[in-house]
Amino acid sequence: MGSPWSWLAGEAIGGRAEWLPVRLPSGDVDRAAVEACAASLGQPRLRWPEPFPFDSRLAMLGATFAKETGRAVAFSLAAMRQAFLAGRDLGQMDNVLIAAAACELHPRAVVKGVESRRISDALEAAAARAAALGVQVVPAIVVGGQTWTGTEAITAAGSA
Repeated sequence: MGSPWSWLAGEAIGGRAEWLPVRLPSGDVDRAAVEACAASLGQPRLRWPEPFPFDSRLAMLGATFAKETGRAVAFSLAAMRQAFLAGRDLGQMDNVLIAAAACELHPRAVVKGVESRRISDALEAAAARAAALGVQVVPAIVVGGQTWTGTEAITAAGSA
């Protein structure tokens, strides 16, 4: 959720793949490169959140909860759009709830979900699953035994 590269890969792939919410390093972010890539993909001009980078754990817990309801893609895209198009800090519950509302998740359910041990454990399990697949940074796309990360993931997403 905290990686603009993940947002661009997500916009490119949409719902054509399983989304696994995982909190991993996104590496260095060259804002000019992200903005150029977004423009080349026809995305609107970015509004960078303050602070950036932000703590994405709350948003990742929200995505993990949303995955259990079948709304991982809708929530994740809504959250990343809030971050990179509206300039909102996803470390703030109000901004996570805006994303949740966009995919019809009830705010009380989201708050309860992100505070639950079950969701926290599921997020940790997703990180372990990603590590087992060889994923060390996001965005990452795994097809068969091949893994693409970073800007390569955006290209792979566009052709998936």
